[in-house]
Amino acid sequence: MLNWDDFNETETKVKKPEVSKEIEKKVVESIKEEVQPQQPAQPKAKLEAGSRAEAARKSLDALDTTAGEEELEGMAGRVEVDEKALINCRADLNQLVPMKYDWAWGKYLDGSANHWMPQEVNMTSDIALWKSEEGLTDDERRIVKRNLGFFSTADSLVANNLVLALYRLITNPECRQYILRQAFEEAIHTHAYQYVIESLSMDEGEIFNMYREIPSVAKKAAWGLKYTKEIEDPKFTTGTEETDKLLLKNLIAFYCVLEGIFFYCGFTQILSMGNRNKMTGTAEQFQYILRDESMHVNFGIDLINAIKIENPHLWDEEMQAEAAKMILEGTLLEIDYARDTMPRGVLGMNAKQMEEYLQFIANRRLVQIGLEPEFAGVTNPFPWMSEIMDLRKEKNFFETRVTEYQVGGGLEF
Repeated sequence: MLNWDDFNETETKVKKPEVSKEIEKKVVESIKEEVQPQQPAQPKAKLEAGSRAEAARKSLDALDTTAGEEELEGMAGRVEVDEKALINCRADLNQLVPMKYDWAWGKYLDGSANHWMPQEVNMTSDIALWKSEEGLTDDERRIVKRNLGFFSTADSLVANNLVLALYRLITNPECRQYILRQAFEEAIHTHAYQYVIESLSMDEGEIFNMYREIPSVAKKAAWGLKYTKEIEDPKFTTGTEETDKLLLKNLIAFYCVLEGIFFYCGFTQILSMGNRNKMTGTAEQFQYILRDESMHVNFGIDLINAIKIENPHLWDEEMQAEAAKMILEGTLLEIDYARDTMPRGVLGMNAKQMEEYLQFIANRRLVQIGLEPEFAGVTNPFPWMSEIMDLRKEKNFFETRVTEYQVGGGLEF
């Protein structure tokens, strides 16, 4: 490495010393720059920031507010009540008020008052009972597993239908507000099932895959998916009689059947265990869930009937026959599920009683959407279920208004 002496010796041998002095000057300057701290180029930074802001301003100035006229239709002025509609509405969906469907907003407020979380429920006694070899019979364990297997997936199917299809296709902001609340409740329900499964140290793979591996569970899931496949397509739109009927079928499938029939056998079984002081934590979770689901059904019934009123051409004889067929198919699937979950008498009930109960529920669903009951002379063989969930709450808002709701922590099992 050269030092200054070496440099000077070299310099004497160079024919053009003025060049060497220039090089020396540059070397010295470069050394000074290296030892001195670099100062930020403030003016340049300010210029860059100013350029970004200027570019943003130019972009805003160039914004075409006339683009997407179809999406902006109805957004130029204030929404009038008469402009609102449940489907195919062109009014601004961002304007919640003035409200046209007070029953939907009332459901939203009642649902919010029902708020609860799974961790609020003490599972200690359930864990001890489940681990005890003599705590539950094999038939009782079968019931717990089957129901957790179905419900842990069913509420996810409902949530997917709400988020991927219904929220987009129902064109009313107050109804959408309740749908958002319902979707959150479905997430809580799925959380609750997972909380129970984890608390009891169950085989999660076994429970969460029952909808693929157990025929009586798989058939119910497949039936529900059949009615949501088309409308979950992002390209699906309503506006024709055919597509509007597809949406109406979906609403009947999910509100009248999946939530309105498929859940009742399992809820009755688990709540019966709670009545016998068995699996009380799990039963309390199911009681909160049943209270939510009862309101979901109420909302769905109101929504279906309101769509029928606004679009009477959809509710023709063909559609009525299809709706009745769907409800009766769901009833048969739930009866098969009851026979699978309790092949013998258990918890003070048997499959025959459950069949009559489900027929009783099916008649209610048919009547609620304006159809004739199917099963003559059937009664409710489990009157204690009416006390737990109060079937009177299932009257829709065209008949009465429900006010007796409270937050989860206020309930007593």
